[in-house]
Amino acid sequence: MSKERKDANKIDQSRRELLKVTVAGLLVGVTAPMFSHPSTTRAAETVTGGKKMLITYYSRTGNTREVANQIHQRVGGEIIELQTVNPYPEDYEELKKQAMQELKSGFKPELKIKVKEIGSYDVIFVGTPIWWGTMAAPVKSFLSRYDLSGKTIAPFITHAGSGLGQSVSDMAALCPHSRILDGLAVWGNRVHNAQENVSDWLHKINIYE
Repeated sequence: MSKERKDANKIDQSRRELLKVTVAGLLVGVTAPMFSHPSTTRAAETVTGGKKMLITYYSRTGNTREVANQIHQRVGGEIIELQTVNPYPEDYEELKKQAMQELKSGFKPELKIKVKEIGSYDVIFVGTPIWWGTMAAPVKSFLSRYDLSGKTIAPFITHAGSGLGQSVSDMAALCPHSRILDGLAVWGNRVHNAQENVSDWLHKINIYE
């Protein structure tokens, strides 16, 4: 065999080896993510250690509902929307007046839904819009109705500029024997883009990785 022929064979062999390595690398790059990123449900189960979750919230405009659903997508569990027997006024100014009257009088409206076996839940997410610097009255009704002693409560709030307000401290006053975690505050006009904030908060309070 001529020297030129031998050199050509060596080059062809080197090319075939390089092609094998390249293809193998591409396959690893394609298949690795399938195993390195578990599903949201599996991640939540791992981090929460099998704790039973309840997400409950009051939402008049839909903003707090949106955040509640984002939390539910990440941690699973049960989700319940609090609704009052007597609906609140549609007119915003009328709502403000009624909310102020309820705040001053300590009124707690009757709720339609009763949570069965609430004692079985370990972590309870409580969502509310901010009304006059604190939680909405329906949420006060929920917290006052049940004995949440020994439960972990994770507050999440939607607002128009007041942040958490007094909502967390007021929750602690209504649930003196519960563990109240740091709250999440989301601007009402930004709830549809709050996924990253929700995930960061869940990570911060050690609920979700």
